[in-house]
Amino acid sequence: MRPTHGARLGRLLTISAGAGVLVLASLAGATPSVGVPDDGSGAESPAPAVTSQRMAASGDPGDVLGVGEVASSRNMKLLSNIPKNGAFAPESAFNSDLAFSGRYAYAGNYNGFTVYDVKKGSSPTQVAQVLCPGSQNDVSVYGNLLVLSTDSSRSDDSCASVTQPATVKESWEGLKIFDISQPTNPRYIKSVETKCGSHTHTLAPSKNKKDLYVYVSSYFPNLTFPDCQPPHDLISVVKIPVKNPTAAAVVDEPVLFPDGGFEGGPGPTPIADLSATSGCHDITAYPTKDIAAGACMGDGVIFDIRDRANPKVIEQVRDTENFAFWHSATFNNAGTKVVFTDELGGGGAATCNPEIGPERGANAIYDLTKKNDLVFKSYYKISRTQAATENCVAHNGSLIPVPGKDIMVQAWYQGGISVWDFTNSAKPKEIAWFDRGPLSADRLILGGSWSAYWYNGYIYSNDIQQGLDTLAVKDVRLLGAYGYDYDELNPQSQPKIKHRWNWRR
Repeated sequence: MRPTHGARLGRLLTISAGAGVLVLASLAGATPSVGVPDDGSGAESPAPAVTSQRMAASGDPGDVLGVGEVASSRNMKLLSNIPKNGAFAPESAFNSDLAFSGRYAYAGNYNGFTVYDVKKGSSPTQVAQVLCPGSQNDVSVYGNLLVLSTDSSRSDDSCASVTQPATVKESWEGLKIFDISQPTNPRYIKSVETKCGSHTHTLAPSKNKKDLYVYVSSYFPNLTFPDCQPPHDLISVVKIPVKNPTAAAVVDEPVLFPDGGFEGGPGPTPIADLSATSGCHDITAYPTKDIAAGACMGDGVIFDIRDRANPKVIEQVRDTENFAFWHSATFNNAGTKVVFTDELGGGGAATCNPEIGPERGANAIYDLTKKNDLVFKSYYKISRTQAATENCVAHNGSLIPVPGKDIMVQAWYQGGISVWDFTNSAKPKEIAWFDRGPLSADRLILGGSWSAYWYNGYIYSNDIQQGLDTLAVKDVRLLGAYGYDYDELNPQSQPKIKHRWNWRR
């Protein structure tokens, strides 16, 4: 998701002065499918709207769903939903990214983050809600540490901050670090200010595991912002000593594009121009292979991260015909392919329709050679036409751990969720899908799946407006994935998938 950085997203709710981190009452027993939890606030959360459901063996590309309708392929099923609640219930409190550790899922929201117990994978329960406003609040976890991104200009680094213009030197944005040794009671322990804030971040642990390096992606500099000056062709590297996280600090600000990167240009569609490069939107690291892939607005890049504190660009590609905004990246498990996404329209536009076509607002699949050259192979985009009031474009996803195959699950905002196979990088194909109709027939309400990730046999989706969805896919093509258990998963810090054959079903 792209913010209007100059406006610096407005205040989403009021917090009493002097408040620190507010962990709302633990939630237990949220009912699967209905899922109306008590958030401890004393106010009732609205029950989810009753929907009409219909299944389809294969999606008719021209069959547009109506408000309240739900459809899916026959092999994919929604198991449960926990609606947004409490301080996260307002329409403006967008759900964002997900991370996982053991039995817990951590779900970002523009107002903080939620902790879910996913031990019973088909029906998670909400166990904590941490109130700490500062969009996007993208989240990652490593051991007992949780890292949170703040990319909206705040009055200070506390969880009681209010919005303050980025033109004010004393304004703050950057990383927040929490101790999650007690997952149901996270403690805020440290902040690190970074240039232009932290839109997203990526974890790259040192090889001896003593230090956690964080690559901070941010962009949209402005001459009137004292802490976000152009050209900003850089990322911030933050070092967090694992045993002394309160000593975290910026250790480098490597310039990635000495030539200024892509200069931008007229867009391939009326929705948006080709973005100029002024930093990166997102980076995905593959630490065991010492490489990372950067989606940097107008450029797609490969980094050498053998020196964790000093990543170096070793490959750079552009697509001036179809890609408006390089948004994110995913490696295959072998590290021989990269899927880049184009967030045409910044995540807030209706781009899944015949007028925009199948190659814009899509994924681009590249082979990565032994010499680390990127070779374009094909595009992939969902074929189902979405309504004019549905924001839809390629967004966050993760690999599904199927041995010998390259399969991923991916969020498409109000385009729903797609499971697709890119084993043949020139001929990607869809395996399964799930889709809701628009939130409104009259206006475009920003919504849909922000992130959809596979974790220990299930797909978890953080829906911007609808809350946490749990889905299952039953398909022989995914057979090897059902027995694979992650101990921890941050999709922007890809682990090497090594099957241990713990067959559960």
